[in-house]
Parts: sequence; C-alpha cells; structure tokens
Amino acid sequence: MTTREEALHYGMTFPDVYQDMPFRDANWVLVRCVGNKKAFLWTYEYDGNIRINIKVDPAWRDFWRQTYASVLPGYHQNKEHWNTVILDGTIPDEDIRRMIAESYDLVAGGKRRGTRVDNAKNEK
Repeated sequence: MTTREEALHYGMTFPDVYQDMPFRDANWVLVRCVGNKKAFLWTYEYDGNIRINIKVDPAWRDFWRQTYASVLPGYHQNKEHWNTVILDGTIPDEDIRRMIAESYDLVAGGKRRGTRVDNAKNEK
C-alpha cells in the first residue's frame, strides 16, 4: 500500500464510516466513524510521501515502531496513542491493513460488528 487512494479505499470498507476534509485542505482526508464522528484514519502528504495516522493500543505502539522504520510517533497527535505510517512500500500491505483495522476497533468502541467488504484481497 503506497497511495492515499489505497488507504482510503480500505478505510471505507468498514461499517458506518465516511470521508471528511475538516481543514478544508485537500491534503488532509480522514475516515471517521458515523456514530461518534471520531477519525480512525488520517491521510496526508508530507515530505513527498503519503502518510497515514492511525490510533494504536499503547501495548502495540512500540512493537510497530521498532519493527518498521516507517512507523513513527503520531504527527500532530498524541504520541502515546497514535502512530504515523509512511506509505513508502517498506511495510507489507497485510500489516498496514491490520494497523488500520485495529485503529477502527479502538475508535469505533469495540470489535467490528457487522460485515466489511474486503476488496483488497480480490484486487490483486
């Protein structure tokens, strides 16, 4: 996963979510939960790379940061609860999808209920 479109497409596969541009800046596109309006996926370009900010359980925060050089403390967010992932092709898609799904679970207030269309597996 290296593009904003791929990240947003995957984020939109979760139930009851929508895209938002709260800063009226096309560089910042978020995916939020309908019920609580909280964002679980932030996308933006910085230093020539697309980056995503995702919520992370503090128990996993350091694991992801130590495993991949492209996972950093959350840019402009709480460094304890958010990671920034640089979509530079160094992280397997499966791990990026896992991080986004975990962010959704944390922000949505529990495990995914309902169904999610996982087109990512079918698009290869």
